[in-house]
Amino acid sequence: MSIRQKILFKIKSTDLPKADHPKKVSSYFGENTFGVATMRKYISKKTFEAFERWISEGVTISKEQANDIADAMKEWAIQKGATYYTHWFQPMTGLTAEKHDSFISMEGQGRVIEKFSGNKLIQGEPDASSFPSGGIRATFEARGYTAWDPSSPAFIIESKLGKTLCIPTIFISYNGEALDKKLPLIRSDEALSRSAVNILKIFGHKNIKKVISTCGAEQEYFLIDKNYYNLRQDLLMTGRTLVGAPSPKGQQLEDQYFGTIKERVANFMYEVAEEAYRLGIPVMTRHNEVAPHQYEFAPIFEESNLAADHNQLLMDIMKKVALRHNFVVLLHEKPFAGINGSGKHLNWSLADDHGCNLLNPGETPEDNLQFLAILAAVLRGVYLHADLLRASVAMAGNEHRLGANEAPPAIISVFLGDQLNTILEMIEKGSKHKISKRDIIDLGVTRLPKFNKDSTDRNRTSPFAFTGSKFEFRAVGSSQNISTPIAVINTIIADSLDHVADEIKKASARGKDFNTAVMQVIAKIAKETKYIRFEGNNYSPEWLKEARRRGLPNIASTAEALKALTKKENIDLFEKYKVFSKEELLARYHIWIHTYNLILEIEANTMNEMVNASILPAGYKYQKLLSENVTGLVNLKKTAGINPEAAALKDQEAHLCDIIAKIYYVRRNVKEMIGLLEEAKRLNGEDRAKMYFEDLKPLMEHIRKHVDALECVVSDEDWDLPKYREMLFIN
Repeated sequence: MSIRQKILFKIKSTDLPKADHPKKVSSYFGENTFGVATMRKYISKKTFEAFERWISEGVTISKEQANDIADAMKEWAIQKGATYYTHWFQPMTGLTAEKHDSFISMEGQGRVIEKFSGNKLIQGEPDASSFPSGGIRATFEARGYTAWDPSSPAFIIESKLGKTLCIPTIFISYNGEALDKKLPLIRSDEALSRSAVNILKIFGHKNIKKVISTCGAEQEYFLIDKNYYNLRQDLLMTGRTLVGAPSPKGQQLEDQYFGTIKERVANFMYEVAEEAYRLGIPVMTRHNEVAPHQYEFAPIFEESNLAADHNQLLMDIMKKVALRHNFVVLLHEKPFAGINGSGKHLNWSLADDHGCNLLNPGETPEDNLQFLAILAAVLRGVYLHADLLRASVAMAGNEHRLGANEAPPAIISVFLGDQLNTILEMIEKGSKHKISKRDIIDLGVTRLPKFNKDSTDRNRTSPFAFTGSKFEFRAVGSSQNISTPIAVINTIIADSLDHVADEIKKASARGKDFNTAVMQVIAKIAKETKYIRFEGNNYSPEWLKEARRRGLPNIASTAEALKALTKKENIDLFEKYKVFSKEELLARYHIWIHTYNLILEIEANTMNEMVNASILPAGYKYQKLLSENVTGLVNLKKTAGINPEAAALKDQEAHLCDIIAKIYYVRRNVKEMIGLLEEAKRLNGEDRAKMYFEDLKPLMEHIRKHVDALECVVSDEDWDLPKYREMLFIN
């Protein structure tokens, strides 16, 4: 019996106590967060009002007020059982980072007290010299600073033996450059707010002081039994299966999608949700996805900065809780070849400080004119900066997913729906000059229904789709930190909002009345952006041809996509809105190229070890079995006079030869792969990434093809690697 088969008998659900009376979510939601309501209870009214002004107007609090908040935060955390605090930040690794410090301070000989000052709250120095910086600082320059982000509440993380107060922070260099994902997102929100407030004033909203981007990230993931995971070196090292033959049953029947959730999985989901709610994460939806053992959590919309923090926390919670249920969460974009991968559909919208969604068609002609102007700005932003959107999701894992039939292709296009497209076309052609009070848009058809946020079906194949009062950016990877895609969207939309506002002012200055001026600007943008609008099936071969005819790029390579960050016009754009400096952009380019190369090297070296230590020994054993069988038949023919049919003997000989050939091709290609890795050491980062994409990845796929063929014939007794049919179909 193989190790794999022995493990099968050990797989079982975790024995859990039954919750007879589940608590109401409202009774404990956010209990582990130092949110606004909690802060109000612990600090003076004067300090609280100063804090609110800081958040809403940017008026910095005093040192005394910072001390007041820090002391209150410490008292609250200690009452909760926390003994340590940490500045929780998001470095360029894409993960989260933390260094824990105790609250204690020495007071006299052998005595300690709990102490936490405003200085320690606002700024930390975690060293963190080994985090990637892309050349912004040398490794020997140890100083990296964390600075408190007051817009995201502090929270408490629990373990079995203790609790830690986590303070969300940005992470910067000695000279103030962003070394993290969070600071550029905060900067982009400020830029977007300025541009959106500006255009709203043109439409007569003088009382709007702030506009925020709001997000909800749908988190897809796989679950696998921990016992099987521990037997798969590729999953342990890379997060995806580098070899593995398809299961006879995969997702063909689509019977997993929205199906009944297995009890073992439901228990995991309940515990994830409970921990998320305690941290104030508004998890709303859970369900089975299309692929076997693939699932999704989806939250309620939040302010983007908070949504990004919550998504990072949710991924951490999922990983921790899964282990308690003898599961492992797989967040790789394509952990299993041949079936759907996992994305993180990023739903994005705009809201003003009165709670109005700016992408929601309104009830008056004026509201809808404003809606169309903002819609035009979004179209222009995506049209002009599709390369930046593609770069924002460029990563090794997403190369396996983008373009497969569960993910949008690497061609950026926009879906609006038939009705909105018809409206824009009529405005562009000049057959629509004004907005009617009877319907949101009067196209001269008396039975035309009122346009609202649900007037169009979703297009699940579109990379950037309008889905009713929001846009859905579907190309984001499952494991990805959403901060960078949001920062890119915010910046390109801020730029286009400014453009629309300027064009309206120019048209009005030429003597046009306001409504006519706005319609002319919308008409011009509708015409300019026509090529990026597509209503059909983005997965179809016809769209690839049509996109090529339209001049839309189809960039499959991560390294090629990332080059958008180095273009002068894109650098100028980000510097104009103070989201990224040139140095910060180039640093990210080099970090992400380097990361891509490291991931491919880890995958190739892992495949080499698996082939030589696990796969070839099993193949040789099977080859020996066949060889002994053929030899035995030939000997029987000679010594015992047994005469098997010539065709039957020839068939066994042919099968043996086929196995010998497969083993040879695996070995030959593995040798070539190792030689290629050696050759790559002499290349710079960009050239190495190009070689890995063009040569290494196809070579690894070729190795996989022959390995998977061996898996299908080698005896179960000898094949120790868990198979797809087992990993994907467990109770």
